[in-house]
Amino acid sequence: MSAETSTLLEEALAGWVFARDGFSAEAQAIPEESWDYRPHPNARSVRELVVHILQSGEMMVGELTRPDGDFTRQGIEAHFAEYAHDIPEDGAPEPLMRLLASRLTHGLERFRDAGEIHMLQRIRQFDGTFATRLSWFQHGIAHEEYHRGQLATYARCLGLVPALTQLIHGADAK
Repeated sequence: MSAETSTLLEEALAGWVFARDGFSAEAQAIPEESWDYRPHPNARSVRELVVHILQSGEMMVGELTRPDGDFTRQGIEAHFAEYAHDIPEDGAPEPLMRLLASRLTHGLERFRDAGEIHMLQRIRQFDGTFATRLSWFQHGIAHEEYHRGQLATYARCLGLVPALTQLIHGADAK
């Protein structure tokens, strides 16, 4: 292990950076004029997915780092209102992309300030069961990867090449 990933917390933080960077790359691969695209009337648009990742990321950081964190203490919309009230739901792509980066940086600081011992403590999840905060953090990382896959699918629906495919196979990937 490198010095940067010498603890369980640092390994998880590195995983979050990888997931957020991948999600951001997929969002950036979709042109601004397509950010309101949705493959189905009941699906989120590209813009709504970005806002959702911002809101859920803020909730995750906020609830996991607070000493009395408990995901059942209020509904998810109340969590979003508490932690992500300043996220513009109709924001333009460029400012939303800047928020994805800046909120990641701020979240990393908050997790480091809380510390690994704090993250190994238990928290009540939305379903009422308990898990370690670190375990729930892994859920949050997986959540971002899930929505990254959605964006890659949206790119294909729009006739575009997903960012990860471009990264692996080059700019001429199909």
